[in-house]
Amino acid sequence: MMIIKKSCGFRYLAVLVLMFFCQSIAQAQFEPLKTNPNYDTIKFGTWKQMQGSKVANSKYGDVNIRIYTYVRYLNQLGLDSTYTDAFGKTSTIDKRQDIQIQKVSIYFSGWFLDPKLRYFLYAWTCNASQGLGAQVVLAGNLIYNFNSHFALRAGIMSLPGVRTTEGNYPFWLSVDNRMIGDEFFRPSYTSGIQAEGAIIKKLTYKIMLGNNLSTLGVDAGQLDNGLNTLSAALTYFPTTGEYGMFNGSYGDFDNHQKAATRLGLHFTRSDEDRQGQPTNDAFENTQIRLSDGTVIFSPDIFGSGTQINKARYRMTSLDAGIKYHGFSLEGEYYWRWIDNFRVTGGPLTFNQLYDNGFQLTGSAMIVPRVFQLYSTYSEIFGQYGEPWEFRAGVNIFPFKRQEVRLNAQYIYQNKCPVGGNAYPYQVGGRGHVVNIDLEFNF
Repeated sequence: MMIIKKSCGFRYLAVLVLMFFCQSIAQAQFEPLKTNPNYDTIKFGTWKQMQGSKVANSKYGDVNIRIYTYVRYLNQLGLDSTYTDAFGKTSTIDKRQDIQIQKVSIYFSGWFLDPKLRYFLYAWTCNASQGLGAQVVLAGNLIYNFNSHFALRAGIMSLPGVRTTEGNYPFWLSVDNRMIGDEFFRPSYTSGIQAEGAIIKKLTYKIMLGNNLSTLGVDAGQLDNGLNTLSAALTYFPTTGEYGMFNGSYGDFDNHQKAATRLGLHFTRSDEDRQGQPTNDAFENTQIRLSDGTVIFSPDIFGSGTQINKARYRMTSLDAGIKYHGFSLEGEYYWRWIDNFRVTGGPLTFNQLYDNGFQLTGSAMIVPRVFQLYSTYSEIFGQYGEPWEFRAGVNIFPFKRQEVRLNAQYIYQNKCPVGGNAYPYQVGGRGHVVNIDLEFNF
């Protein structure tokens, strides 16, 4: 019995010694971290609109994660089955009726080492475009905020050539789709460098130097070496000095008690090469098109064996808007010139293509922060047709916040000049389209 008891006692003693030894090793390993100047305690918590959840916060920087997604029901069965363009070519329209988790985006933002040194990185996918180029994108930009008058960004950004590319996405009246005038004239996203800030009180600017009109679906080897894409915006807020949250969202969800007004002037120019264009069905297809939807770089459209290889794009737009007590009236006019053509084959019969057009939107918060009605009209006056569209829609905010929205929209289009799988409309579409979207932004 004595031998058994002594054996158990030695075992217990050995276990205690081993535990003490392991604890000493652990303390020896981790103790230097507590006194290391490159080590800091991580804190979790907090949430902020358009920044998401703060998952790390230290004296050396922070990390915020935000998720954006929406589910869409799309019905294009009310469109005509065929479309004939300005050159007499007839195409079949593949009318869709489907349900898609249309887009999933994950955003990472914050600062590092200096609160003025910030980053904005993201991953997105367009599930309706699975199998096509640029269906999944990893991108972003780095920012240094010198002061309120000057901040410098570098990376992939939207060229500020129209109001919707100023940074107010996704706070539009419809969910993640523009009216045809805006979509037809606008520039897109590209790599470059951008300066922005306030010139004086109520007057802001953005100016960007980029690679081309759209980088999505285009690799670096397809770009020319001119670095000649330039886009700029001046925005003036005459009355209240602002125009709603998030760089001037559309509609008056904010319920302004004093009339908020804005005036915006934009300009973009770029020398474009047909090799530097996304394909016709790319996720973000901002090909330069004629007003009948024909891509200007398509072969043989201006004569047998003739093809435009290079062209200069210039576009300016002027927008204005007013918001008051939940009501808004907003519009934008566009002018576009295409010239400086480089052609193979026979000569062209013209030296410039000119198009102009407009869009007009009106909205009303019938029940503040809950129920919104809107209608829109857009038309393009072009040399190869004058397409137009009308929309009527409703937005429901079930939690009285903008992070969750149910949108239902009716569209009637006449010879739509833009489109693709990422959009509710198709090139050449004429007739009725209905889409219903459930949007999350948290």
